[in-house]
Amino acid sequence: MSYREPHAPTTPRSGEAMGMRGCEAHADCASDRPGHGLNRVQARLAQATPSRWLDAVVVDTDADGFVHIATLDGAVRRLWHHEPLGEALTAGEPVALHAVYGVLAHGTTRRSVADA
Repeated sequence: MSYREPHAPTTPRSGEAMGMRGCEAHADCASDRPGHGLNRVQARLAQATPSRWLDAVVVDTDADGFVHIATLDGAVRRLWHHEPLGEALTAGEPVALHAVYGVLAHGTTRRSVADA
């Protein structure tokens, strides 16, 4: 029988969305967690499952990277991306959200997003 050491206590980090933890500057970030960089597998899986895209309209954006979108069925979703999207998205613009893989599409641009 082996003896197990207890895990060391963790330090809580602030952030409403799980992907926000540890991100200090979006320009230098190399993370591929939800809401950070879009990795190849995530992009490929989103492309391979077109039936899971939800059409939506941008409601608003803020300087902290949060985006509110309204899907065509009337649901409002709050998303987070580590880079503020206020210059890229404006209220009323059409977007699409891949509900399974967390990809936000705007024109030809694809970004990883986290539910917030």
